[in-house]
Amino acid sequence: MAAITETHLGDEFGNLKVEIIQNIDNPKQLEKLYRKNKTDFQRVFNTIYPEIKDNSTAQIWNERLNYPQEEIFWGHKNDLIFVGVMIFVAGLIAQIPQFFNIDEDFFFPRNIGFIVFPMLTAYFAYKQNLGISKLLFPIIAILLSVFYINFLPDNDKSDSIILACIHLPIFLWTVVGYTFVGGNVNDSQKKIDFLRFNGDFVVMTAVMVLSGILFTGITIGLFELIGLKIEDFFAQHIAVWGAPAIPILATYLVRNNPQLVNKISPVIARIFTPIVFAMLLIFLSAIIYTGKNIYNDRNFLIIFNALLIGVMAIILFSVTAATKNANEKWNLLFLFGLSALTIILNGFALSAIAFRLVEFGITPNRIAVLGANLLIFINLILVAHKLFLILRGKSEVQKVENIIALFIPIYGIWTALVTFLFPLLFNFK
Repeated sequence: MAAITETHLGDEFGNLKVEIIQNIDNPKQLEKLYRKNKTDFQRVFNTIYPEIKDNSTAQIWNERLNYPQEEIFWGHKNDLIFVGVMIFVAGLIAQIPQFFNIDEDFFFPRNIGFIVFPMLTAYFAYKQNLGISKLLFPIIAILLSVFYINFLPDNDKSDSIILACIHLPIFLWTVVGYTFVGGNVNDSQKKIDFLRFNGDFVVMTAVMVLSGILFTGITIGLFELIGLKIEDFFAQHIAVWGAPAIPILATYLVRNNPQLVNKISPVIARIFTPIVFAMLLIFLSAIIYTGKNIYNDRNFLIIFNALLIGVMAIILFSVTAATKNANEKWNLLFLFGLSALTIILNGFALSAIAFRLVEFGITPNRIAVLGANLLIFINLILVAHKLFLILRGKSEVQKVENIIALFIPIYGIWTALVTFLFPLLFNFK
């Protein structure tokens, strides 16, 4: 059996060798052979390269196939020092409750965003070499946020205060975006680059978090083998420094080594676009079939908002990954279908919110959910319209990106309103 397999493989490699030599000056056919089986192509090409090394095309393919992989670039000394300082400061902020004996249940819901986002803002401001005029906004926004959120009444039953705590990190995220684009808030391409960065950032952070969890489990398990319980020590003195360091290091690695993960988030989006489309189609059918009353189901609305954000992310990364190939139309069809289904479901959600407002009255939660849903609803309609025009050959992918980029500052303004005005408008209730 082994001999038969070896003979078969030998014939395959022999045929491939002949095809490569015969088509060495036929770029299109050579590319087809390469894409058919990249591993076998490289192996066979390397064996025959000494015979054809004088051919200029062969020399180009040799460099393409055997060019040494780039090592991870850790940046310059000053960059590393700056990142180290940022990690140290983030760790100090995370330990403020221990240093000053502050109730953690009060501190972290209000200040968790200040552990990381100001550090990322500082990093991008440093890399962009922003002048003082463009630094004023992020400095004032962060300082104002710190004092405002911590001087709100200590009332964990207040919906408006809870909403402020939830929306503040999102607002701080838009401040990071401001420094990322160098203060050029009208530059659509830079805003799209910021969203692409977020996709890569999430992937890198997830990998590092999983690695940290594995390291923690192994470390605690090893010490348990010798009878030492180090869970509390590890949490108070190691995890409290490591957790804030992860997003900062993830940002640094992604910005210095874009090749690490910049193809992963679009691939994930492309894989899940048809899957999510099918799931939403089944979900919509199930709502109709079961006769589910969504108008009195508060949990449905909460979960659905999270779903909308996920769908918008999938649409974004699928669109930004779009290329001119034979499968592109199918991907755009799925994206259009996904947008259309989400618009329908969002319409259900909006009608449910309106019903609850009329039936049960105005509350901070209902107004916040209504505003967020309206923004996403409008954004989705515009995206779906552009996708429809692309499918008809009357627009281009860049137009969809521009629509998504247009709404980033709008979302930022809405989160600022919820964070800073809602507690005052609703008298901290």
